[in-house]
Amino acid sequence: MKSEQSGPAHAENPSGRPDEAGRTDPATETFVTHRNLLFTVAYEMLGSAADAEDVLQETWLRWAGVDLDAVRDRRAYLVRITTRQALTRLRTLGRRKESYVGTWLPEPLLTAPDVAEDVELADSVSMAMMLVMETLAPSERAVFVLREVFGLDYEEIAEAVDKSPAAVRQIAHRARVHVAARRPRGVVSPDETREALDAFRGAVETGDLQTLLDILAPDVVLLGDGGGVKQAVLRPIVGADKVARLLVAGLGKSGPTLRPAHVNAAPALVVRLGGELDTVMAVRIDDGLITGLYAVRNPQKLSHMRQETSLRR
Repeated sequence: MKSEQSGPAHAENPSGRPDEAGRTDPATETFVTHRNLLFTVAYEMLGSAADAEDVLQETWLRWAGVDLDAVRDRRAYLVRITTRQALTRLRTLGRRKESYVGTWLPEPLLTAPDVAEDVELADSVSMAMMLVMETLAPSERAVFVLREVFGLDYEEIAEAVDKSPAAVRQIAHRARVHVAARRPRGVVSPDETREALDAFRGAVETGDLQTLLDILAPDVVLLGDGGGVKQAVLRPIVGADKVARLLVAGLGKSGPTLRPAHVNAAPALVVRLGGELDTVMAVRIDDGLITGLYAVRNPQKLSHMRQETSLRR
């Protein structure tokens, strides 16, 4: 493949609309066709929708200057550019996380219910799985996402991450072992998640401490992300009794409205206070009990909760 080139500085994000003569630029048409796929790749690598959008803009700037006649597989070439840009951004993001106030959680996405029909994709973008991928090194995360989620062959991945196919195979094996030891223990159906969330929601709204204790695993962990802007727990809260009492004391007194929503391709709860979006609450479930609660309150991370985001493989 031809090496990537920087696109013109004046290039704009393509709309995909034909020009006055009714023609669509081939570069624009290809980019628009694969845009949702590229966003999904970038988001899974970064855990940040805002950074993923920036990566797509950078990808377009480079794609706009490429000689398409020299490109054998346009989809693979675009994934390659996106992966390289995401790896660069991932290292920058790592430095930002070091100074982040409190716990850093992935940016939640409001997703259409049909995303959950692709079980592998839904699992890979779940809040629990995104947090597992946060524990991987940048190259491990890139290889894992491209291989396990998007099914790229080792040669394609090697070109994207600038390593040999043999090295990519070793990285992929290491990443799989790492993820397998930390991922949720079994596949949980949307119905099971919804049932647990309904019980959780009712218990929080009524202040029913016992029902909360019944649905929370003894070693449940609550993580909160306020980003220093909104009040949130700064450290993980561990244990059903501590978590239940904190939720009843905190949410119960504020008179919240809890509504179900599809977040990161799984049932979740959206918390509103005074009619305003306040918190997105995602869960991890193992063996029928809630083992993880992820409360994102940082307003800068809630912008993609206003409209559905399309994710594709």
